[in-house]
Amino acid sequence: MSATAKIPRSVWMLGFVSLFMDVSSELIHSLLPVFMVTSLGASMFVVGIVEGVAEATALIVKVFSGTISDYLGKRKGLAVLGYGLGAVSKPIFALALTVHWVFVARFMDRIGKGIRGAPRDALVADLTAPEIRGAAYGLRQSLDTVGAFVGPLLAVGLMLAWAGDFRTVFWFAVIPAALSVLILIFGVQEPDTGKPRRGPTSPIQWQTLSDLGSAYWWVVTTGGIFTLARFSEAFLILRAQQLGLADTYAPFVLVLMNVVYAVSAYPLGRLADRMSHRTLLALGLVVLVASDLALAQAEGLVTVAAGVALWGLHLGMTQGLLATMVAATAPAHLRGTAFGFFNLVGGIAMLVASVLAGLLWDTLGAAVTFYTGAAFSVIALVMVGRYRRRGNV
Repeated sequence: MSATAKIPRSVWMLGFVSLFMDVSSELIHSLLPVFMVTSLGASMFVVGIVEGVAEATALIVKVFSGTISDYLGKRKGLAVLGYGLGAVSKPIFALALTVHWVFVARFMDRIGKGIRGAPRDALVADLTAPEIRGAAYGLRQSLDTVGAFVGPLLAVGLMLAWAGDFRTVFWFAVIPAALSVLILIFGVQEPDTGKPRRGPTSPIQWQTLSDLGSAYWWVVTTGGIFTLARFSEAFLILRAQQLGLADTYAPFVLVLMNVVYAVSAYPLGRLADRMSHRTLLALGLVVLVASDLALAQAEGLVTVAAGVALWGLHLGMTQGLLATMVAATAPAHLRGTAFGFFNLVGGIAMLVASVLAGLLWDTLGAAVTFYTGAAFSVIALVMVGRYRRRGNV
């Protein structure tokens, strides 16, 4: 029987939940950087702050939602709350008159993402056997990413149909967001894992940190440095716009990135079940360096497209893989906390990376922004290589 056939129905449903929410979110996010710069007059530095704070919020909140899900012994309720909050935030983008409105909407949307992220990822692990976990995370990531390129495609079509009216297009994001919440409520069955194994504790309690183990903390540290190289994809859109891509077609940047991401995530997730995780992570870092160099040196849209495609490939190689590595190195009863803390570190790194990217862009230019991303990738690659030479497992 194939790995796909063994994946439980609820994991498939979680994938469709992610798919519809990503259609909603990416419909907006694929246009949002251009909307902020051209319609609301934001600078690159302001875009970096909005994107960095928003994405960091999502990642940081995950540490607490993950710990709460471990305490409750239940994941689905928190996931419903998180997806619901994301759905409620969508109309605010359509109503936004200033960057402050956008900031509030992004903040609310990402809090929702933070609440749902760690419980959902832990729920995937609860639902699947260890030998197919890489395939399960790859499948969920692929379906999630299908939504991430359908959303931008829909954005282009709606922009053409409504003559570039950003606000009208943003209203359409409410529909798939509502569908996402309904599928989660009625389509996902949570397994009975028994009573919670521990009382409520701080996620940064020393004993909790110690119980997670050194292998887990290596994954966290490497992932944090990796995230410094992965500033917001808003800068990919703005790089293409800088080199001549019209506002209406800006979402095609995310379409290209996410097509590559979606096509590669599942097969590479299956590959992660059969080969060294560190080797695959190192290859993903090499691809990210190539992407950054292409984007830094680009003088036209063809080179930008190559860089964006490589960016999508590196995501396919590494994002499901990192989730698999967290699940593999953390104790089962601390899985939610493990995903949460992994994302706490990633959130801090994402905030630093996006603000730094905006600042470098405004002061030294786009090329320096992407060269800096490549430099952080090389640092993470060195860490992976040194870890292997020490022979750690």
